[in-house]
Amino acid sequence: MFFSLVTVAKGVIFCTLCLFEESRMHAENIRNIAIIAHVDHGKTTLVDQLLRQSGTFRDNQRVDERVMDSMDLEKEKGITIKAKNTSVHWDGKTVNIVDTPGHADFGAEVERVMKMVDGVLLLVDAYEGPQAQTRFVLKKALANGLRPIVVINKVDREFARPKEVHDRVLELFLELEANEEQFAAPFVYASAKDGWADAELNGPRKDMKGLFDKIVEHISPPEIEDAPFRMLVSNIQWDDFVGRVAVGRVLSGAIRTGESITAIRKDGSRQRIKVTKVFAYNGLAVQSSGLGEAGNIIGIAGFEEVDIGDTVAANADAEPLPFVEIDPPTIRMEFAVNDGPLAGQDGKLVTSRQIRERLFREKKTNISIQIEETGDGTRFYVSARGAMQIAILVEQMRREGFEVLVSRPTVIFQDGPGGLHEPFENLWVEVADEHLGGVMENLSRRKGQITNIVHHAAGVTVEATIPTRGLIGFEFDLVNMTSGRGVMSHLFAEYRPFAGEIVTRQSGVLVSMERGKAMAYTLDTLQDRGKLFIDPGDEIYVGMIVGENPRKHDLPVNPTKAKHLVNVRSSGDGKGIMLSPPIRFSLERAIEYIEPDEFVEATPKHIRMRKRLLDPNDRKRAEKRMTADPTAG
Repeated sequence: MFFSLVTVAKGVIFCTLCLFEESRMHAENIRNIAIIAHVDHGKTTLVDQLLRQSGTFRDNQRVDERVMDSMDLEKEKGITIKAKNTSVHWDGKTVNIVDTPGHADFGAEVERVMKMVDGVLLLVDAYEGPQAQTRFVLKKALANGLRPIVVINKVDREFARPKEVHDRVLELFLELEANEEQFAAPFVYASAKDGWADAELNGPRKDMKGLFDKIVEHISPPEIEDAPFRMLVSNIQWDDFVGRVAVGRVLSGAIRTGESITAIRKDGSRQRIKVTKVFAYNGLAVQSSGLGEAGNIIGIAGFEEVDIGDTVAANADAEPLPFVEIDPPTIRMEFAVNDGPLAGQDGKLVTSRQIRERLFREKKTNISIQIEETGDGTRFYVSARGAMQIAILVEQMRREGFEVLVSRPTVIFQDGPGGLHEPFENLWVEVADEHLGGVMENLSRRKGQITNIVHHAAGVTVEATIPTRGLIGFEFDLVNMTSGRGVMSHLFAEYRPFAGEIVTRQSGVLVSMERGKAMAYTLDTLQDRGKLFIDPGDEIYVGMIVGENPRKHDLPVNPTKAKHLVNVRSSGDGKGIMLSPPIRFSLERAIEYIEPDEFVEATPKHIRMRKRLLDPNDRKRAEKRMTADPTAG
């Protein structure tokens, strides 16, 4: 009997060792990488080429450009908003690729995938070199111990300077305190647009083989633990048939459809669930595989509730896995129920309950935003990394049928040594030489301090530190000053003492004092007083902003007034009214244009600007209270 028990125990140990060895051998053929870069340096285009040249698509298959940008807003704006993963096969190896955003406002999308990968492709433009977001994402990657491969992209473009950029990247590695292994990162020279990448600057320039070889050679296979199944949830996806899908890299063991596992929430609570589906990624396809093995990136369904940062494990008493620390938000905006006269005409989702549910649903998949409720139940504060991130949320909501009022972005202040502190950013601006004076004057008005000016073949680069408040609306000023040719990037630096009052809008507004339809006759008169935001026939209401007043004060106007009919024809009758085209604001531009006493009304069909208090008498009383007691507002 004793002999039988010992034999059985040895058999179990041997079987476990066999399974671990099998998992380890499977993991040897896996490479998990993330592609990181500054915005518009070519990440998504590079992923397109990796998918094409790995045989993911058929030879005769028609494939759109930037296939990983699956959201409508991503295609329209030309930027990546959400981190997404795919998988390709090369030389017997499975290469799991995570495409990440390049815009600083979506930095949390980069931070949360760091636990899914073992290495990164750092993409750098051969002319622009390392930029603000390059520094941010590389710092996160190095701190997590990831091995980099540097891809200097667009080496065939005019003014490309790959050798200089090579040296600047190495300087950045030193500055960010890369270890010896990270500093020895290999360099690849590429043109993602033309579909080639070589280990040498003067390589054959035929295909992406040089990059694939470096990935297989330089990025280590995932390390796996000799333990039961565990996985950190790094992303949440949605499937129409099975609901929420938790995505992450399997650290140990394996999981099969039908097995029971424990979901360990960030608050410490534990829930036992049954796995209904296990998904694997192959190219752009998400396939039901039935098995998820250690080292691979998979999706698991069966959860009623699961959040990014949760741990899922086979054992009910398993320890939760540490999640990457997310940088806190610096910008806050107010969301409110639309209480205007035209509320409910466009959207179907208008109540505070519906807005609240949508905001908290967003928080489950967007870990960088924070939601704060107010006492009256009709207003909410949404905090994030930047105004663009919140504007994207508002745009998504209005396309889903929501109506909502949103305020101008405000920064999140902190109490620091000596008093109030506010966030500051490092700013880089590239313009032509003739625009340098205007840029410096604008930055000075916004409390920016110039730290460096570098002249080069394509113009001049201005480096500055500036309060985050001063950046609100600056990009649009830069576009107007440089006719769209100026380029800017910025990165959070630190909290510093309050810099003083900043006035970014130098003009007042034309505010309607009547409700009705705008009349061409009246608009013809009003356009002499300022720039108009409306067309004849547009519905307007009391308190709605209909134009810009060149002077600093607000001017009440009546755009609904029609021409009186008389029996006598004047000599001017019969002449056509010539109106200048109105200024049409995008959502982002409107949010940064308004003042603290104003709202943007976002509906599925319209972007309007209005006063917080629509009644002019209420505005006068509020102004008197503020004059008597500046702290009352």
